[in-house]
Amino acid sequence: MNLPKDPIILLSYINTQLRDNYASLSEFTISLGADEEDIKSRLEKAGYIYDEETNRFIRK
Repeated sequence: MNLPKDPIILLSYINTQLRDNYASLSEFTISLGADEEDIKSRLEKAGYIYDEETNRFIRK
């Protein structure tokens, strides 16, 4: 699956998937064959970091 290029759409998509279907970002990326560090980097550039405690990306 190709992930959205727009960082805000990507943020929305990933946070929804994490909330509804996955216990962690690692589980999500493994299931899609996606690069976890690439996702973190793309969203960090948009001002968001992954919060393991809440299992979602939040504003820095």
